[in-house]
Amino acid sequence: MASIPEYYAGKSVLITGATGFMGKVLVEKLLRSCPEVKALYILVRPKAGQSMKQRVSDMMKCKLFDRVREDNPDFHQKIIPISSELTQPGLSISSEDVAKLTACINIVFHCAATIRFDEPLKHALQLNVIATQQLLSLAQQMHHLEAFIHISTAYANCNRKHIDEVIYLPPVEPKKLIESLEWMDDGIVRDITPRLIGDRPNTYTYTKALAEYVVQQEQDKLSIGIIRPSIVGASWQEPFPGWIDNFNGPSGVFIAAGKGILRTMRASNDAVADLIPVDVVINLTLAAGWYTAVHRPKTALVYNCTTGGINPFHWGEIEHHVISSFKRNPLEQAFRRPNANITSNYLINQYWILVSHKFPAFIYDLFLRLSGQKPQMMRIFNRLHKAISLLEYFSSQDWEWNSDNMNMLMGQLTPKDRKMFNFDVRQLNWPEYIENYCIGTKKYVLNEDMSDIPAARQHLRKLRNIRYTFNTLLVVFIWRVFIARSQMARNIWYFVVSLCFKFLSYFRASSTLTN
Repeated sequence: MASIPEYYAGKSVLITGATGFMGKVLVEKLLRSCPEVKALYILVRPKAGQSMKQRVSDMMKCKLFDRVREDNPDFHQKIIPISSELTQPGLSISSEDVAKLTACINIVFHCAATIRFDEPLKHALQLNVIATQQLLSLAQQMHHLEAFIHISTAYANCNRKHIDEVIYLPPVEPKKLIESLEWMDDGIVRDITPRLIGDRPNTYTYTKALAEYVVQQEQDKLSIGIIRPSIVGASWQEPFPGWIDNFNGPSGVFIAAGKGILRTMRASNDAVADLIPVDVVINLTLAAGWYTAVHRPKTALVYNCTTGGINPFHWGEIEHHVISSFKRNPLEQAFRRPNANITSNYLINQYWILVSHKFPAFIYDLFLRLSGQKPQMMRIFNRLHKAISLLEYFSSQDWEWNSDNMNMLMGQLTPKDRKMFNFDVRQLNWPEYIENYCIGTKKYVLNEDMSDIPAARQHLRKLRNIRYTFNTLLVVFIWRVFIARSQMARNIWYFVVSLCFKFLSYFRASSTLTN
């Protein structure tokens, strides 16, 4: 049986979502680990005033491709962009490009999707379900197609506590839902969305569940694999540790904590934080593409790509390591010293939001107004609170995922392939990974220079001194205004101080006797 690089040699691959986070890592890994791959066709749309070619050119200049660039400076010649728009009929692919793709494509990796949790249902349905239907129709026309790999999410069925590697019946027939929503006004759709998604938290998980069912319906015509990653984070090992290029998911939360903006978050300390490194997902995806093409399973195989059941790590532990990491390697111009608190209690969380978020934001914006600048901190905190509220559902509870297919696939690999396409999360050292993740947000998202860390540490010391000074002045103010003017308040104050002194004396005496 051919190894994974041997299988991909000479193959033409179609990738959707190639300019996204996971898509870029997939393109890089294919070019670096399967250098004999024939061509990578990527669906790209013009965006934000940039043409298709400009977007692809900018993508290939990314630091992510440095290792590939060293091995093969002409790697860009294997990347062939195809103009496409997922929201348009037929994906807006020209007839010439359709003929080209149907004649040569061997494997399809469908990574494109909207990952916004609060996406309007109609738009999420268009991008995650209807676009998938149209890509499947195109795939059925491909004369040499050997595998169709669909990237889903482990939370597609988050309304269940135990999730097997099977495709569950959707809450509604996708075709009927699409037909029903076609004639509805956007306002009506918005009003009925909560009832439609039911016990799922958002339109993202709802539409990804529908997309899985749509893909499964074609398993008699195509060889299909479905990858279900959990919360995708920075790279673990490849192409280098800690690579990340966006604020999505935990990355934005980590940066907010490192900047001293985030001080409280509603989550369960004991809940499993099911992070999965992006390179683990991509290695599994390529291995699944190889296995699907070589073995041609009769039914679509689902791979739950998670860490919680294999190598669990908890939100409380993540909070500790993130704060520790940013104190060692601080971000530049932090708003406050990193110091975050996780609580599952709603009232306590609201109290800390008021004290640690809204009040400092109000004071800072007042200072900006008085100095003639535009206030911005309250707006930043409001956006942060909205983003965190969307994550609360996933950070406050646990799920159990079956991973038999992932283990089976690992057993099918040769020792060399198992090392080159490593997705064994049992080897993941969490403290080291979180450290690299935090450094990655500093280097690759914020573009901060590591040589400036001494200055950033000096800034943190300055913030610490300001805090100590403020607390001292606050104590003096309280004493002068509330305690010094009242005999009862002074008596209570002296009683508390004497009690603390007696406790410390008793503690020291006990320690001396013990020694």
